[in-house]
Amino acid sequence: MPTDSGKQNEMHRALNSLISTLLDSQKGFADIGEHLKEDTLKRYFLAESLKRASFRGDLEEVLHQNGVHDIKESGTTAGTLHRVWGDLKAKLGGGDHTLLETAEQGEDEAKKAYADALNQDLPLPVRQLVAEQQAHVLTSHDYVKSHRDALVSK
Repeated sequence: MPTDSGKQNEMHRALNSLISTLLDSQKGFADIGEHLKEDTLKRYFLAESLKRASFRGDLEEVLHQNGVHDIKESGTTAGTLHRVWGDLKAKLGGGDHTLLETAEQGEDEAKKAYADALNQDLPLPVRQLVAEQQAHVLTSHDYVKSHRDALVSK
């Protein structure tokens, strides 16, 4: 059984990992949103970018309340490469379908990050916050996937 200090470290690692993933998501949604042609999707992606920034702020606040002030302010290397790849596809003429495929891949990573975090021994209020955010990420993933699939059937 982890000590209180061990549980705190476990929580800090889990939340820092989510914060990095959310930063990747925030940037990814904004980048893809700028390239989408369909206005409804463009608005959704830009709003989702803001939502991920809000989620990040909520998790950073939890860390601040727990005495952590050196919060990682960068995304993951994989997230950066994923955004560069998506940007390249957009510039090479990839349409909305290609951009939505890229977004769904990013959402798959976010889903995994949230599942990993919830597998940690988190204090109940933090677990509830992470679970609420995860529910939104799952809904967002399904929204992106359904719109991607709809573009294939057109």
